[in-house]
Amino acid sequence: MDDHVRPRRVVILGGGFAGLFAVRALRSAPVAVTLVDPCAHHLFQPLLYQCASGILSEGQIAQPLRAVLRRHPQVRCVLATATDVDVAGRVVHAQKPDGGSLELPYDDLIVGIGVRQSYFGNDEFASHAPGMKTLADALTVRTKIYQAFEAAEASEDPQERAQWLTFALVGGGPTGVELAGQIREIAGHTLDREFRAVDPGQARVLVFEGSDGVLGAFGPVLSRRAARTLDALGVEVNLGSIVTQVDDRGLTVRRKDGGTERVEARTVLWTAGVEAPPLATALARATGAEQDRAGRIRVEPDLTIAGHPEIRVVGDLMSLDKLPGLAEVAMQSGAYAGRRIRHSVEGRTRTPRPFRYLDLGSAAYISRGKAVVKMGRFHASGLIWLFIHIVFLTGFRSRVGALISWAVVFAAGSRRERAFTPTVSDTADVQAVPPSGPPADPLTPHEPPRTA
Repeated sequence: MDDHVRPRRVVILGGGFAGLFAVRALRSAPVAVTLVDPCAHHLFQPLLYQCASGILSEGQIAQPLRAVLRRHPQVRCVLATATDVDVAGRVVHAQKPDGGSLELPYDDLIVGIGVRQSYFGNDEFASHAPGMKTLADALTVRTKIYQAFEAAEASEDPQERAQWLTFALVGGGPTGVELAGQIREIAGHTLDREFRAVDPGQARVLVFEGSDGVLGAFGPVLSRRAARTLDALGVEVNLGSIVTQVDDRGLTVRRKDGGTERVEARTVLWTAGVEAPPLATALARATGAEQDRAGRIRVEPDLTIAGHPEIRVVGDLMSLDKLPGLAEVAMQSGAYAGRRIRHSVEGRTRTPRPFRYLDLGSAAYISRGKAVVKMGRFHASGLIWLFIHIVFLTGFRSRVGALISWAVVFAAGSRRERAFTPTVSDTADVQAVPPSGPPADPLTPHEPPRTA
C-alpha cells in the first residue's frame, strides 16, 4: 500500500508515563499507533512504596491501559515484550506471554521501556531482597513486611524474634528513605496494640547507603533534613556501607574503613540502583548508539539516536544532560517525542527546538507530615508532595481513592490495604507423613497426617 494511503505507523514501546504522554501528543495526528507493553496496566511508580506499606491498593496506583486509552481509537494495545529491533527493515520483534513471536513494522519508533532494578552484578540477591520497580514487587514487599511481624509473634525464640523484627533496606535514595519511614510508621502506629507476644514498636529499621548521605540528589540541605527526620523516627542510617552478601537470614556489609559486619535480618529490601533492560543493549548494537554506565542510551538533543531520526528514546532509558530518572522527565520527553512526530506528519519544515526539561521538583515522603521537596532553589518539607502526586494520578477514581486513603492514614494511622498471602520458605516445605496402623474408614473422622 502506498504511503499516501496508509497512515504513518508509530510504534511506542512502554506504557509508562513516557509512552502515555507520547500517545496524548499524537491524538490529533493522522497516524496509527501501536503501544507495546508486557503489562496490561499503567503503573504510577512513585507511589509503589505506599502500595507496599498498605496505604494504597493496587487499583489506586495502576489503571488498565485499554481503559486509559479508550478514547484514542487510533491506538492499538499489544501485550508483549519487545526483544529486538530490525533497524534496516524497521521492524520491532516482540514475544507474547504465551511464547509466540510478533513482528511490528514502524515508520517511527518511540522507546520508553524504562529501567529495571540493578543488583550490581549480584543477581542472586534478588531472591532474598526484592526490589521496588513493579506492582508484583510492591505486593511481595507488602507480604514480607507484614509477614515478618506475624512470624515474630509466633516465634518462641527471642533471638529469632529479633531477627524477624529487623528490617534492612539497601539504598538511601527516595524509595529507600520513603519505605524506611513507612515501616517505622507501621511498627510504631499502625500495629500498636494489635500483638500480644511482641511489641512491634521495638522493630529495628536499618538503611545502608554507600555514599555519604541519603537523598544525595536532593542536595546537602535536604539530605541532612531527611537524615534528621529518619533519626527522629528511629531509623538507623548507615552511610558509607556497601552490601556484599545477602541471604535469607540477613546481609554482610563492608564499612568505609574496610571492615565487615554481619547483620541478622529476616527482611531485606533492595532499593538501590537501576539498569537498562536487555532491549537497550540490542537497540544500541543495532544502531551503534552509545550507552552510559547503567546501560541507558545516549540520545541527540531532539531525543533521536544519532543517524536514526526515526527512533526516539524517552524517559528513564534515555541518557541526556544527566537528567534524573523522574516521572516528570518521562512525561515531558514522551510528550516532546509525540509532538515531533505530529509536526513531521503535518509537514512542518521548521527545525525543531531541542528538548528542554522543565524542572518541576522532586519530593520524598518519609512519614505522616514529614516530606522533603525540592523545586529549583525552593526547598520545603511537609505535605506539598500530596498535591504533586494527585495531579498526575491517572483516573478520577484513583485520585479520589488516594485522597480518602491518605486522610485515613493521617487522621488515625490506620492502613486499609494490609491483605497479603503468606509465603513458605523453600527450607520449610511441609510433607505429609502417612498415619501408622491400618487404613482408616473413609467415613470415620481421624487425626490429620502429621507434618515433618
